[in-house]
Amino acid sequence: MVSLKKKKSKEAEIPTGSMADIAFLLLLFFLVATVIDVDTGIGLTLPEYIPIDEQEVVPLPKDRLAALLINENGDVLLNKKIIAIPQIKENLKERITSKINLPKNKKLVVSVKTDRKTNYNLYIQALDQVKGAFAEVREEYSMTTYGAEVDELDEEQTKDVRDKIPIIISIAEPEQIK
Repeated sequence: MVSLKKKKSKEAEIPTGSMADIAFLLLLFFLVATVIDVDTGIGLTLPEYIPIDEQEVVPLPKDRLAALLINENGDVLLNKKIIAIPQIKENLKERITSKINLPKNKKLVVSVKTDRKTNYNLYIQALDQVKGAFAEVREEYSMTTYGAEVDELDEEQTKDVRDKIPIIISIAEPEQIK
């Protein structure tokens, strides 16, 4: 007697041998192709740390100081006078321009001071206005003296512009509210 065996049909399979390779390549592709937005922050050059006992306190005449105060309510004071943030630039430009031909130790110092609860956005806007005032005065000086914008000047001319109009901003520690 001859027995006939039924052929067993193979079940359908999905090949998984290279699945790990494909997943790794996809992961690598998305890691390389994805752009990660990184906040760069505010570009400030900070002074070297000097211990308090070695610091020298030099009195600053009032004509050299522009005191900019910002409180928690968003009120801005420039030399004890209430001012709107967009007006800071124009007010400072006049004072910076008046001190161009003076020696470096007679230039304008802008002191920016806030309290701890001041809105950070207002602080940044005020700081932008201060830097903008210095930048505009530098551009005006560059155009009248050299007939070109600051970006187009050579190294010696750029140094002259920076010496005539140094950006001196004092950012004071916020005060603690009691």
